Formats: sequence, structure tokens, C-alpha cells
Amino acid sequence: MHIEKNVCESIYGTLLHIPGKTKDGLKSMNDLVEMGIRDELAPTFKNNKRKFLPAASYTLTRDEKTRFCKALKSIKVPAGYSSNIKNLVSMKDLKLQGLKSHDCHVLMQQLLPIAIRCVLPKHVKEVVIRLCFFFNLLCSSVVDVSTLEKLQAEHVLTLCLLEKYFPPSFFDIMIHLTVHLVNKVRLCGPVYLRWMYHFERYMKTLKSYVLHGIYCRRRAV
Repeated sequence: MHIEKNVCESIYGTLLHIPGKTKDGLKSMNDLVEMGIRDELAPTFKNNKRKFLPAASYTLTRDEKTRFCKALKSIKVPAGYSSNIKNLVSMKDLKLQGLKSHDCHVLMQQLLPIAIRCVLPKHVKEVVIRLCFFFNLLCSSVVDVSTLEKLQAEHVLTLCLLEKYFPPSFFDIMIHLTVHLVNKVRLCGPVYLRWMYHFERYMKTLKSYVLHGIYCRRRAV
């Protein structure tokens, strides 16, 4: 559950270049120089004064960021399906903010493939959608054990494609942990049986029983 949230934050944080969430930047480009790969993304000096970072294939222009955010802000879902997504989109700063675990779950599996259709190159778009479909299949209520081996192989291929387009800093421990999720389903059963979403939602009800943060109301005792 939290792996999916962290992966989702890494993706939209990098696409929208959100400070604190993006995996792109000067240090990432310097890593490429040190590794001797992707010379076209090496930082260069502009006007001999400041460093200039060339646009990568996943870099969105301001117009593309606006279209991405407008696509998410215009989406309407049934009551109780998820949070009101438009309240989590800031058109002023062109970023997503305040997403909870379940919001990232819905975004990753349902909304992100829709929002990126008109803003990314085809090869980058396809690999992000492959990752979204992986989580969608992984979280199915009915799991066909005979297809898990193929799902694992497809996900390994997806990670290899991600390495072609995203910087090395994108591949933190959370991206690595996704490799083990299929085996966890094989050992422990469907993912939805171990979700904590309903407990997190019920925490709001439990917190409403507490007065001033330290004293419980009589009806809650």
C-alpha cells in the first residue's frame, strides 16, 4: 500500500518537478556525467554564468503541466469512490498536494494513465502506463496464480524500460521493492486483504471521539 504511494509520488513529483518529490535535478544530471551515459542530458553553462539542464524525455513544459493538472481537476468520480481530486490539484503552482495513501492508489491505477495521454512522448507514456497496469493487476480481487510468473517478467521489463528514460536517482528502495510484490501475492494471497485504507478512514471517526486531544468522551469509553 505504502510502496504504491511512494512510487506514485515519485512519478508525479518528477513529471511536475515538485520540490522535495522530484527525482530530477542538477545532482541527478551530474550522476549521468559521472557514469558516462546520456551525454545529451549533461549540464551545460548558459552565458558562461549559470548551469543549464537540458530537457529530458519526461520533462514537461509549463503548458503540458497545465494540461496535466486540468485533466485531473476536471475528473469527477462517484461519491465515496475517493477524495475529491480537484481539491488536491493546485492550478496556481501546477502541482498535486495533500494526497493520502488511498488518493495515490486511485491516481496510480485509474487516473494517471488518463492524465498523461496528451503530455508525454509515446515511449515514456507507454512505460508509465505499464507500471500503472502492473499495480492494477496486482491489486485484483481475484488472482490467477498461473499468470503471476508472466506478470513478474513483464514488471522486470517495465523497470528496464524505466531505466532507459528516467534518471538513476529515480530508482530508490521503493522502486526496487516492487520487484518482490508478485512473490508476496503468491505467498500471502490477494493484496486487498492486507490493505489498511479502511482503518485509516476509521481513524477520523475515532479521533472525533477525543476532546482536546487527551480526554475521551464518556460515550467513547
